[in-house]
Amino acid sequence: MSEPFTVAIDGPAASGKGTISRAVAARFGFAHMDTGLLYRAVGVRMLDGTEPVAAAQALTRADLADETRLRGAEAAQAASKVAVLPAVRAALVDFQRAFARRAGGAVLDGRDIGTVICPQAEVKLFVTASAEVRAHRRYLELRKSDPDTTEDEVLADVLVRDARDSERTTAPLRAAADAVRIDTSHLSIDAAVEIAVKLVDERYKRG
Repeated sequence: MSEPFTVAIDGPAASGKGTISRAVAARFGFAHMDTGLLYRAVGVRMLDGTEPVAAAQALTRADLADETRLRGAEAAQAASKVAVLPAVRAALVDFQRAFARRAGGAVLDGRDIGTVICPQAEVKLFVTASAEVRAHRRYLELRKSDPDTTEDEVLADVLVRDARDSERTTAPLRAAADAVRIDTSHLSIDAAVEIAVKLVDERYKRG
């Protein structure tokens, strides 16, 4: 396929949207972008002393290379803080839109892909799960590197991030009106992926 075909997948932290996005991209041979990494990279540069807007404007692919640090809890907190800044979001819009409309198809996951970045995406999905389920998933990840982490602490962090993401004035986390909602609270990852793949395949075949 040479024509652009965009799959926009939004949802809160630890909902499974990243895993689903990567699986969909692999199944159809589309390029994939975890847009959250852009904000985590800006957050990391802020932690290192760079002003957030300047960090966003100067962001390069090299800033996305250290995924170990970018996937950490400190980077996640910093990302949530810089993501509320309208000037940071504006600086990253063109980068994301260009990727989305590349030839050969693209899957982008984040929090405002279907509503702000790619409102004309051919497929829009909103992946979610209960806060408790998401906190448990995140806890299982974090305790590998930080055995002292408690599930209650992770749940509190998830709730804070949800509130911050949903209540920000610029591009708040919400499902697009025409997005298909997938609740992964009681789904295996394989089942969730198959639901997403079927939805994409139906639209893809219609051209």
